[in-house]
Amino acid sequence: MPQTQIVFRQATSQDIPAMSTIRLAVRENVLSDPSRITQKMYEDYLELLGRGWVAEVDGVIAGFCYANKTDSSIWALFMALEYEGQGIAKHLLNIATAWLFEQGNEFVRLSTGMGTRADQFYVSQGWHRERVEGNDAYYLLASAG
Repeated sequence: MPQTQIVFRQATSQDIPAMSTIRLAVRENVLSDPSRITQKMYEDYLELLGRGWVAEVDGVIAGFCYANKTDSSIWALFMALEYEGQGIAKHLLNIATAWLFEQGNEFVRLSTGMGTRADQFYVSQGWHRERVEGNDAYYLLASAG
């Protein structure tokens, strides 16, 4: 039986269509207006405003994560449904937070829908819930260094 190969790498503009497909296919944290997330936003977060990474499983993009360097936050972390629960999102998140800490940030922040699987995921990864506003939970991760 062939071994599954998972490759984590920095995202490129060629990855944007696959990332957008993954983002629009989610069952939770669904965008009320999908046109809000534009091609330009994906492009800007590749280098100008931050950095993005993808996970490829046997050459197929399984998930992605974007770090926003302007406010030391996670802009996006999404997995294709068939690759959830395999530890890939955890690894992508660790890559992104490590990069933000390497930029000199003491904290990383993010928000997600309250009561979602993502909400539970961040708690399980050691993030501290700062506050809840409406249906959104806001999290903070402090640098270990």
